[in-house]
Amino acid sequence: QVQLVESGGGLVQAGGSLRLSCAASGRTFSNYAMGWFRQAPGKEREFVAAISRSGGSTYYEDSVKGRFIISRDNANSAVYLQMNSLKPDDTAVYYCAARRVYNSDSYYIGEYTYWGQGTQVTVSS
Repeated sequence: QVQLVESGGGLVQAGGSLRLSCAASGRTFSNYAMGWFRQAPGKEREFVAAISRSGGSTYYEDSVKGRFIISRDNANSAVYLQMNSLKPDDTAVYYCAARRVYNSDSYYIGEYTYWGQGTQVTVSS
């Protein structure tokens, strides 16, 4: 089992920045590819960003490319999402997720195994 706890959400004005954190525990963090997802009210959960086990490979959903940066700290079992130039459309509950993978250099796009409880991000216009 992997436990994931997100933090760092809040209310921010359009154009502002937030940094989300996700603390992992329970297993060897560096064995897991990590991802960030979000779910806006009335919408399905959608993929935001993914990062490989090593942190050397990342992938972003088109609407956040150039604005969001995913990173990880394997020594401290944490993954981050730096969100810049925020827009009202970014308002959602943000979740981090983990998936055990064996390729350390590739991000993972697919079904994730473990999920956090989410953190609310609200961007006002």
